[in-house]
Amino acid sequence: MRLLTHNSMRCIRKDVTTGYPLKIEASKCEVRKSPCNREFILQILADLDWSTLRAGARDLGIDTLPEALNDELVQDPNFIDALHHILMDVHVVTGQLQCPESGHVFPITGGVPNMKLAEDLLP
Repeated sequence: MRLLTHNSMRCIRKDVTTGYPLKIEASKCEVRKSPCNREFILQILADLDWSTLRAGARDLGIDTLPEALNDELVQDPNFIDALHHILMDVHVVTGQLQCPESGHVFPITGGVPNMKLAEDLLP
């Protein structure tokens, strides 16, 4: 699971109002280098929840993201390359995601989060 994926995931249990952001507890991560597509990164910036990205990165021991984005950073190719690395190259292979409201745990196995809920928990 990439941090890009994590940025849009939430718990949809019927007893949960927001269910976001999910806390990452990783037991195994891998870095899989990929070519940086700066244009893609610049396009998705507007859709990212920056505070959730920072929290997810911190959950994985990455504490290099600034508190906020600004035009200077967005125009810096080195920053975009580093952001690509965090969003696309860091993969959670095994671990879990935990809902901040209900405490519900969703396992991550083989890089895939299992977001299934029991029928009685569905909205």
